[in-house]
Parts: sequence; C-alpha cells; structure tokens
Amino acid sequence: MSEHPAPALVRHARPEDLPRVVALIAEHAAYEKAEPPAPGLEDRLAALLFGPAPTRLRCLVALLPDGTLAGYASCAPEVSTWDGTEYLHMDCLYLTASSRGHGLGPLLMTAVRTEAASLGLTEIQWQTPSWNEGAIRFYDRLGATAKEKLRYSLRTEG
Repeated sequence: MSEHPAPALVRHARPEDLPRVVALIAEHAAYEKAEPPAPGLEDRLAALLFGPAPTRLRCLVALLPDGTLAGYASCAPEVSTWDGTEYLHMDCLYLTASSRGHGLGPLLMTAVRTEAASLGLTEIQWQTPSWNEGAIRFYDRLGATAKEKLRYSLRTEG
C-alpha cells in the first residue's frame, strides 16, 4: 500500500510562524510596489495576534504538503455604516509566485469564509490593485463582485 503525501492546508498563524509571515509581507509589499514594512513588524503583529489583550486581527497561513509556509491572509471585523452591519475585511491575501495555481488560494479563501461565518458575519470585503489581473481573475472565478473605488490614506499628525 502506498502512502499519500500530506495535503496542503490552511490554519491560524502561530507565534513561531511570524518570521516567515513577516518575510511574506515584505515580499507582498514589493510585489505591490509599496514601501517595505517598518522595522519591528514581527513584534507588532505578535502583540496584535497573541498579546495579553489580542485585537480582532486574524492571520491564516497556507502550508504546502512539505510544511513550507507559502502564503497568508489577514482579516478583521469592520462595520459598514451604510448597511448597519459588520463584515469581515480581508486586508491581505498573498501566495508566493511559485505557490500560485496549485489550489492554495481557494483554500485560503475557504478559511477566510469559515472565519467570517464563525464570527456570525455574512460578508467579506477586500481590495486588490487594478493592475493585478491574476488576482482579479481569481476573485471573479470565486463569484466575488468588484466595486470601483479609490483607496486613500492620510497620516495623522505627530
């Protein structure tokens, strides 16, 4: 009888995953032509995810059958004023270039949907750059609906 290789899987991030998650975040920022993360990101994420008073932030990681951490999705509940309801905001979903097209994206999205359902939330919202045609095709195949908007950012004083 032959043994089957372990399947790829998605699970919640653990403290020992943070160095790799931070490396993937830096890779994700470079892919999106953004500034690299500020120093100390691992410590800030550790406090947000695993601190004595963790925030509502969640981080899911995708692992290849060999155990390599190949991607992540981060999300947190937010409020829609227009609808008067909460939804799950997926801030990031990223897979290494060599891990795309092997079913990890759908696994991550299923895990994000499960996370939303476990929180009693019925909607997930996210954004992707307008030039990221691969991500747009992926999200369209999932049946997601795109809304045309610009995202702004404004630093506070101090």
